[in-house]
Amino acid sequence: MGTHDETGMALIVNLHVCPLRPLSQADAKSVAADLKSMGREHPSIAKALADGGVVRDFIVAALSLSPYLRDLVQVQPSLLVSLLENAIPHRLQAIIGQAREAWRGDDGAASSDAIVMSRLRIAKREVSFLTAMADLARLFDARETTRWLSDFATAAVSAAMDHLLLSAHQDCKVALPNVSAPSEGSGVAVLGMGKLGACELNYSSDIDLVVFFDPQAQIVVKPDDTSEVFARLLRRLIRIMQERTAEGYVFRTDLRLRPDPGSTPLAISVDAAMLYYESRGQNWERAAYIKARPVGGDLKAGEAFLAGLRPFVFRKYLDYAAIADIHSIKRQIHAHKGHGEIAVKGHNVKLGRGGIREIEFFVQTQQLIAGGRMPELRLRETEPMLTALATAQWIDSQTAAELTDAYWFLRDVEHRIQMVRDEQTHVLPDTEAELKRIAYMLGFADTVAFSKRLVGVLKTVEHRYAQLFEQEAGLSTETGNLVFTGQGDDPETLETLAGMGFQRPADMANIIRTWHYGRYRATQSVEARERLTELTPHLLQAFGQSKRADDALLRFDGFLSGLPAGIQLFSLLSNNPGLLSLLVSIMSSAPRLADIIAARPHVFDGMLDPGLLAELPTRAYLADRIAGFVSGGRHYEEILDRLRIIASEQRFLIGIRLLTGSISGEQAARAFTHVADLILEATLKAVRAEIAHAHGQFPGGAIAIVGMGKLGSFELTAGSDLDLILLYDYDDEAAESDGMKPLDAVRYFTRVTQRLMAALSAPTAEGVLYEVDMRLRPSGNKGPVATRISAFAKYQLQEAWTWEHMALTRARVVCGDAQLVNESRDVFDTVLTRTPDVAKITSDVAEMRRLIEAEKPAKSVWDFKRIAGGLIDMEFIAQYLTLLSPKSARGGTTGEVLKRVGPQRIKPDDLEKLLTTLTLMTNVSQIIRLCMDGEFDPAQAPAGLIDLVCRAGDAPDIKVLEADIRARAKAVRRIFQSVVTP
Repeated sequence: MGTHDETGMALIVNLHVCPLRPLSQADAKSVAADLKSMGREHPSIAKALADGGVVRDFIVAALSLSPYLRDLVQVQPSLLVSLLENAIPHRLQAIIGQAREAWRGDDGAASSDAIVMSRLRIAKREVSFLTAMADLARLFDARETTRWLSDFATAAVSAAMDHLLLSAHQDCKVALPNVSAPSEGSGVAVLGMGKLGACELNYSSDIDLVVFFDPQAQIVVKPDDTSEVFARLLRRLIRIMQERTAEGYVFRTDLRLRPDPGSTPLAISVDAAMLYYESRGQNWERAAYIKARPVGGDLKAGEAFLAGLRPFVFRKYLDYAAIADIHSIKRQIHAHKGHGEIAVKGHNVKLGRGGIREIEFFVQTQQLIAGGRMPELRLRETEPMLTALATAQWIDSQTAAELTDAYWFLRDVEHRIQMVRDEQTHVLPDTEAELKRIAYMLGFADTVAFSKRLVGVLKTVEHRYAQLFEQEAGLSTETGNLVFTGQGDDPETLETLAGMGFQRPADMANIIRTWHYGRYRATQSVEARERLTELTPHLLQAFGQSKRADDALLRFDGFLSGLPAGIQLFSLLSNNPGLLSLLVSIMSSAPRLADIIAARPHVFDGMLDPGLLAELPTRAYLADRIAGFVSGGRHYEEILDRLRIIASEQRFLIGIRLLTGSISGEQAARAFTHVADLILEATLKAVRAEIAHAHGQFPGGAIAIVGMGKLGSFELTAGSDLDLILLYDYDDEAAESDGMKPLDAVRYFTRVTQRLMAALSAPTAEGVLYEVDMRLRPSGNKGPVATRISAFAKYQLQEAWTWEHMALTRARVVCGDAQLVNESRDVFDTVLTRTPDVAKITSDVAEMRRLIEAEKPAKSVWDFKRIAGGLIDMEFIAQYLTLLSPKSARGGTTGEVLKRVGPQRIKPDDLEKLLTTLTLMTNVSQIIRLCMDGEFDPAQAPAGLIDLVCRAGDAPDIKVLEADIRARAKAVRRIFQSVVTP
C-alpha cells in the first residue's frame, strides 16, 4: 500500500500498479462527459481531468463499473473533490469522529431525530464513496475496507443511542446519570453481532444488533413502563438507521438475533437474557456470540454482559453429545448452489460451496469445541483466529494460510458485487456482461481469468471444510439444504422442503425454528433440542412422503407442544425406526388420533411399551391396567380424572393395534367395548360412593346399567357414544335414604343417574370419558332418566313399540348389583320370548327402514350405516330374525346373531354374503372412525388413510374397494328385501 500525503495523490502510486478498466468505451465516454460538466464548478475535478493519466482513467473506469458510485457523484460532486483533495484515511477518521458526535445539539440539548438522521446519512455517503474508491484503487485491502466500514457503523450506532437516551431523558422517560455522556452508566448495552462485532462489515451490509438493559441501573422513571420505553426507543433507532430519505440511509438494521425474537420485546433485561441462554440457548446462538462486541450504549455494561455469557459460549466441559450437536449445526447451515460442480455464474460467495460461510464456520466450530479450555481461541476476527488455531496446532499453518488468502479474496469479490448497486447480495451475476463487470472491478483481464481464480479458491475452501467434518454423515447431500438457524428463511431450504412435498415451506420452516427456541416444555433442555435437531431431517423426510405433509407436520407440532418432556421420546425415535414410522403414520394418516395425542400427549406413553403390539387387549388384560391405574385415586374427582386418563390411553392403544394391523376390526370393536364396560363399572362405583357420602344409602337400593346399541352388542368404534339405560329397585317400605341429606327414591336414583352422566360426559382438563345417549329408556327423553325395574318391565310388555323390542335384542347388562342384574336379564328374556306377531313385526321393520332411508339418507357409499344394503340393513335382519325366533339365545354381535338365527331363514349363499360384507364394513368403518371424525371423502382424506382403508378392505386401490362395496351393498339390500317381506 502506498504512503498517504495531504493531497491524496498517493493514488497515483497504486494506480500504476493496479490499473482499472472501464466496462466499455461507451460507458467511459459517458462518464467522462459527466465529469467534464462537474469540472466547470469544481477546479479539483477539472484539474484531474486536464492532467489525464492514471487518476483520470481510474475515476472514469470506477464510475463506469459502479452505477451506484456514479450516482453518488452526480448527486454530490463534492465527494469526488474530497477524494482528490484529502488523504483518505485522515478524511475517514474525521468523518467517523463527526458521526460519533452527531447526537450533540448546538445548544446542549438533544438534536431532533431528523437532524441526527441527516448527519449520519451525509457521513455514510462520503464514507461509502471514499472507502469504495480506495478499495478499487487498492489503496485499501479488504482488511482495511471492512475495518473502516465497521468503525463508521460503530460510531453511527453509538451516536444514535446517545441521541435517543438524551431525548428520553429530556422527555422525563429516563433519568440519566450523566447527560454529557448519555450512554455512560445507563445500563443499556447495544451489542454488534456477526461481521459488525468482528469489525468485518460488508460494503452494503446490514447490521445485526442485540440490545439489553440492566434493571439495576434504574434509569426508567416509571419502572412499570420499562418495556414500552425501550420498545419505543429501539423502534426509533431502527428508523434513524434504515429509513430511506432523500439523503439515503445509514444501515439496514436487524434486531432478530435477540433471545426468542418471536415472543420477546425488542430490548430485554440482562437477567432475562441470561436465564434464556442458560436454560434454552442454542448452539447457533453460541456461535453468534463468539463475534459479539459492545458497539453502543453503555459499553461497560455490554462487556459485563458478555463476560457473564462466556460460560454459555465457551463451555468448560464438552461431552460427545455436545460435539455431535455442534456438528449438527454444520448440517443445518450447509448451504450451497446445487450439488454438482461449482459454478461461477450465479454462485453465492457467502453461502455457496467453498464460500465465506464455510471459512467462518470452520473457525467457529473449533472455537466452540476448544474455546472453553483455551482462552486464546476466543478471538472475534476470522484471520487472527486462523492464525491462533495454527499456533495452537488445531490446524496446520498451510491450512491457515490457504483459508486466510481465500477469505480475503472472497470478501473482495463480495464487496465488488455489492459496490455495483449498493445491494445486500452475495450472488455473482448470471450473465457474461455483468460477470465481466465484477472481473474488471477486481483487476482481472477477463472473466476466464477471474473464473479460474474463483473456482480454485472455492475448491480449496471446500476441501479444507470437508476435511474438518470428514467423519460425519453429510445429510445435506441426501436431502438438500435444511437450514433452521437464525431468523430468516434460507431460500434453498425452502426449495428442499417444497421438493419433499411441503406446500407451505416457509410456514414449516418457521415451526421448526420455534422448536429450537425451546418454547415448548419438551424442548427446553439443551439435550432435548440436540436430539430433536438430529431427528428433524428424518422427520421431514418421513412426513414429506405423505400427500398432506404440512398437515402431518402441524399435528406433530401440536403433539410436541403438549409433551411434558422430550428427551426420552426423541432418543427413542432416533434409535427406533419402527416407532418413528408409527408416529409419522399417525400424523399423516389419522387426524383424529393425532388430535388426541396433541391434546393429551400422555396417551403416547403406552406406545413406549415394547410388548404393546404383542399383547391382545382382552378383558382381563384391560381390567388389570385400568384397576391398577385407578387404585391410586384418593377422592372422587381424582378417581374420575384417572378414569379419563386411562380410558383415553387404552382406547388410543387399541387404535394403534388396529392401525398397525395387529388386531382386526371385530377384535377392536370388542376391545373398545371392554374398556367401556370397565370404565362404566368403575365410574358407577365412584358415583355411588359420592352420593352415599352426602345422601346415604337407600334401603334395599340396587342399580343396573344396561348397554344398548353397539355397546350392548360389543360393536363399539373408537368414536362411539354410549347408549345407556339405568334401572334401579329398592325396598318398598323405605321412604327415603339414610344419609345426612336424605332423598326419596325417585330423587335419589335420579341424582345417581345425573351424577353418572356428568362424570362420563362433562368436559374437563383430562377430556371426556364418553358421550352418553339415554334416549332408549322408556318414553325416551320424555321419561325419567332412571327407571325402576318394575316400570321398565311393564312398559316393555305393554307399551313398547316394535323398534324398542328390536333395540332390546342388543341390550346387555353391563354392571350393577347382582340380584338386579339377573332380574333385568329375566325381563329381557320374558319380553323377547313371547309368541311373535309376525305380520306386525315384519310390517313395522320394513316401514321403519323406509322412514330412516327417507329422513336420514346416506351421504355417500362410505356411509356404511345408512346406505341401502349397509349396516342398518344387516342389523335389522339380525334383530328381526331374533324377534321371530323366541327360543333362540339372545345377545352377541350382529355377526354372531346372524350365524345363530340365519340358517333357518336365509339361504346359505346369502348368509355368507351377509357375513363377509359385515366383516368388510366393520373393518373399514373401524379404521375410518379411528382415524377421523366426520364423513369420509377419499378425495379429501390423507393419502395414508386411503392406504389403511384399502388394506382393511383387502383392495389394491380405493376405486376397486368402492366398486366392491357398491356390489356387496346391492346384494345385501336384495337379501333384506327377501327376508323382511310384509
